[in-house]
Amino acid sequence: MNSTASRRKITVSADGRGLVSHAGGLLLLQTLRITGLDKALSQRLERWRPGRAIHDPAKIVTDLALTLALGGDCLADIAMLRSQPELFGPVASDPTVSRLIDRLAADPARALKAIRAARATARQRAWHLAGHHAPGADGQPVIVDLDATIVISHSDKQHAAPTWKKSYGFHPMTAFADHGPGGGGEPLALMLRAGNAGSNTAADHIEATRLALAQLPRAQRRNVLIRTDSGGGTREFLAWLTRPGRWLKYSIGFTITDDIAAAILKLPATAWTPAYNAERQLRPGAWVAALTGLLNLTGWPKGMRVIVRKERPHPGAQLRFTDLDGHRFTCFVTGTRTGQLADLELRHRRRARAEDRIRTAKDTGLRNLPLHDFTQNQIWLEIVALACELLAWMQMLALHGTNARRYEPKRLRLRLLAVAGRLVRGGRRLHLRIPIQWPWARQIITALTRLHALPAPT
Repeated sequence: MNSTASRRKITVSADGRGLVSHAGGLLLLQTLRITGLDKALSQRLERWRPGRAIHDPAKIVTDLALTLALGGDCLADIAMLRSQPELFGPVASDPTVSRLIDRLAADPARALKAIRAARATARQRAWHLAGHHAPGADGQPVIVDLDATIVISHSDKQHAAPTWKKSYGFHPMTAFADHGPGGGGEPLALMLRAGNAGSNTAADHIEATRLALAQLPRAQRRNVLIRTDSGGGTREFLAWLTRPGRWLKYSIGFTITDDIAAAILKLPATAWTPAYNAERQLRPGAWVAALTGLLNLTGWPKGMRVIVRKERPHPGAQLRFTDLDGHRFTCFVTGTRTGQLADLELRHRRRARAEDRIRTAKDTGLRNLPLHDFTQNQIWLEIVALACELLAWMQMLALHGTNARRYEPKRLRLRLLAVAGRLVRGGRRLHLRIPIQWPWARQIITALTRLHALPAPT
């Protein structure tokens, strides 16, 4: 056994110079530059810049997004950037940041529209630069996952209310673009709602889908698959999705009603085919079948197919009242007319990635809404979306072809972003030196080299 008594005592002093923490934030700064997000925000937010103001509102908003991407969770955490002007540039004071949030929140419709327009412009450029690494570049539909989540509030904030889970806070609706098995995803819409908002409110699903589609490059908007759980399985939402001229595909969870339960019992054994696991291999104890011909679907979209999955519950699982014959059943509907049932069911089941995207967003500022007014927290959610997008675009542009493309924010910060470094001046340039013994130093340098090779917008 090694004794700790022989270790030398380490003394601490706050007199270091030329040192920076979160040196990996340079990856996010480069992503901000080459996607043109800084310029797009500067143009859109010009009306909120007071006369004689020193700080551009766009710089303040992007500094807040960088703060959240690096692990902050409130406005005051911007001090992390302010202490390192050599790396992050001049950063506004806390009162200046608060005043900007107040100005934006005073005109929320215009402010949200401006920020969202800048995000859409930068997204189009990011996906263009990513080439075949971007969603939908392979000709497959861009998959947009809708899901609601609960954000707990521990104080009486505006429109905070009891939620359906007996907690207290907010119930935002989210929409994420799925990057597939090789990557993560990026937020297209984070729509703030009161805590008592419904889980299956068609109007909210429609609005979230509208916001998500507006974020996509125009060339991609006619090849989109909308996925959501049974909260979206309403006549109104499906009628809106299938309206002529929309060109939207869908895969939507469906509640098992008495009619569906009766139809399941009528299915012969030959109607069931084995389901697939995540690797598209046969999954023991799980089957899928089509129910469409056994149901009266009057009033539902033409061509809608109803597909049911049954599986043996895992040991210790408790059956629900909708589970029949000792099996667990789930249903979904889709307008896709071709393809094997197991493939369609696997495609729908991958909707669970939306929960991963929500979890990572909660690690990037969504876990806590730090402001009091509802409109202020709406602005906060847009900043959260910017932070998540910077991380996703950086991974898509600089980390493709590696496992780091799938890193969630906590691991990304630990390995790449939180590394310390030393800034050295020479030849009229600043040079960032990363410790040679850092295990992921080579990965950081390779990623920065890729980003430096991409052209910035003119």
